[in-house]
Amino acid sequence: MKYLSLIALPLLVVAAQPALAKGCIRGAAAGAVGGHFVGKGHPILGAAAGCAVVHHHYAKQAKQQAAAKKANAAKPHG
Repeated sequence: MKYLSLIALPLLVVAAQPALAKGCIRGAAAGAVGGHFVGKGHPILGAAAGCAVVHHHYAKQAKQQAAAKKANAAKPHG
């Protein structure tokens, strides 16, 4: 149980920041369901992992959209 709190505390601090929230709820729900089927105590770890994975997906998508927007802005209008 000690180790779980050592892992969960930093994740909670990171997850508490509103800028990182996009996609976290959806990923946490999916991870919790997956973790529930794995075994006792795993829904919490599954939720944390799901939040991180889906947030990473949305962050990567946002980066690609920003790069595309920047590339379109750099094109000369003619």
